[in-house]
Amino acid sequence: MRFILIDTILELEPGKRITASKVLPASEELFRDHFPGFPVVPGVLLTEMMAQAAGRCLDAEGTHPGRAMLGKINGASFREWVKPDQEIRLHATITQNRPSFATAECFAEVEGKKVCSADLFFVFASHERFAEGHQDEVLLAYWRNHPEKQLNAR
Repeated sequence: MRFILIDTILELEPGKRITASKVLPASEELFRDHFPGFPVVPGVLLTEMMAQAAGRCLDAEGTHPGRAMLGKINGASFREWVKPDQEIRLHATITQNRPSFATAECFAEVEGKKVCSADLFFVFASHERFAEGHQDEVLLAYWRNHPEKQLNAR
């Protein structure tokens, strides 16, 4: 399993809000153990999906001294089970956006129904910590498909 837990960015307002999607196929090995006979997406993965979406929203802005990294889960709640092969829509709104930290209110929905939410805190890891030339493939795909928005984002 790859740990890029976003398939597509659907909407993006850099530094402000994002909507993205992810589908975990039933063939993923994790569903054999979580839970046998009742496969559901682990809450920790749902939280990570929301964090990855919010982090990309912050990174797309291009104004921070590094890449957004989840620093703290201030709170998370889970309302419904998410089954394999369901499209998960991830929503994040950046509530604070400072040079040294940011916060986001996030939620995930399936078929228009909210399945979980989280209040997340981000710090920024300096660009020097990442491999030279590293680029985010999910953001690059979004910019390729929406070049007019990239010009407005920076």
